[in-house]
Amino acid sequence: MNFQHIENLLIRFRGQIVNLKTVSGGVYEGIVNDVTNDYVALRVKSADGEGDQVIVLLHSIESVLPQGK
Repeated sequence: MNFQHIENLLIRFRGQIVNLKTVSGGVYEGIVNDVTNDYVALRVKSADGEGDQVIVLLHSIESVLPQGK
C-alpha cells in the first residue's frame, strides 16, 4: 500500500476500532490513537484488562479493516 494512502485512511478512522494485519503476519485490534507519517499508535486491551499502546510502522501494514461502533 502507498504510505500516504494508508496514513490518510488511518487518520479517517482515528478514535475507532480497527484490525491491522502486518506483512510479517501480526494481527492487531485496537483504537486508533495517533497517526504520523511513520507509524500508527493503537490502544489495545491486554489480558489483565489494562490498556496498552502498540506502535505499528506504516510500511509494515498489509491491510486495515475497520470495525463497527
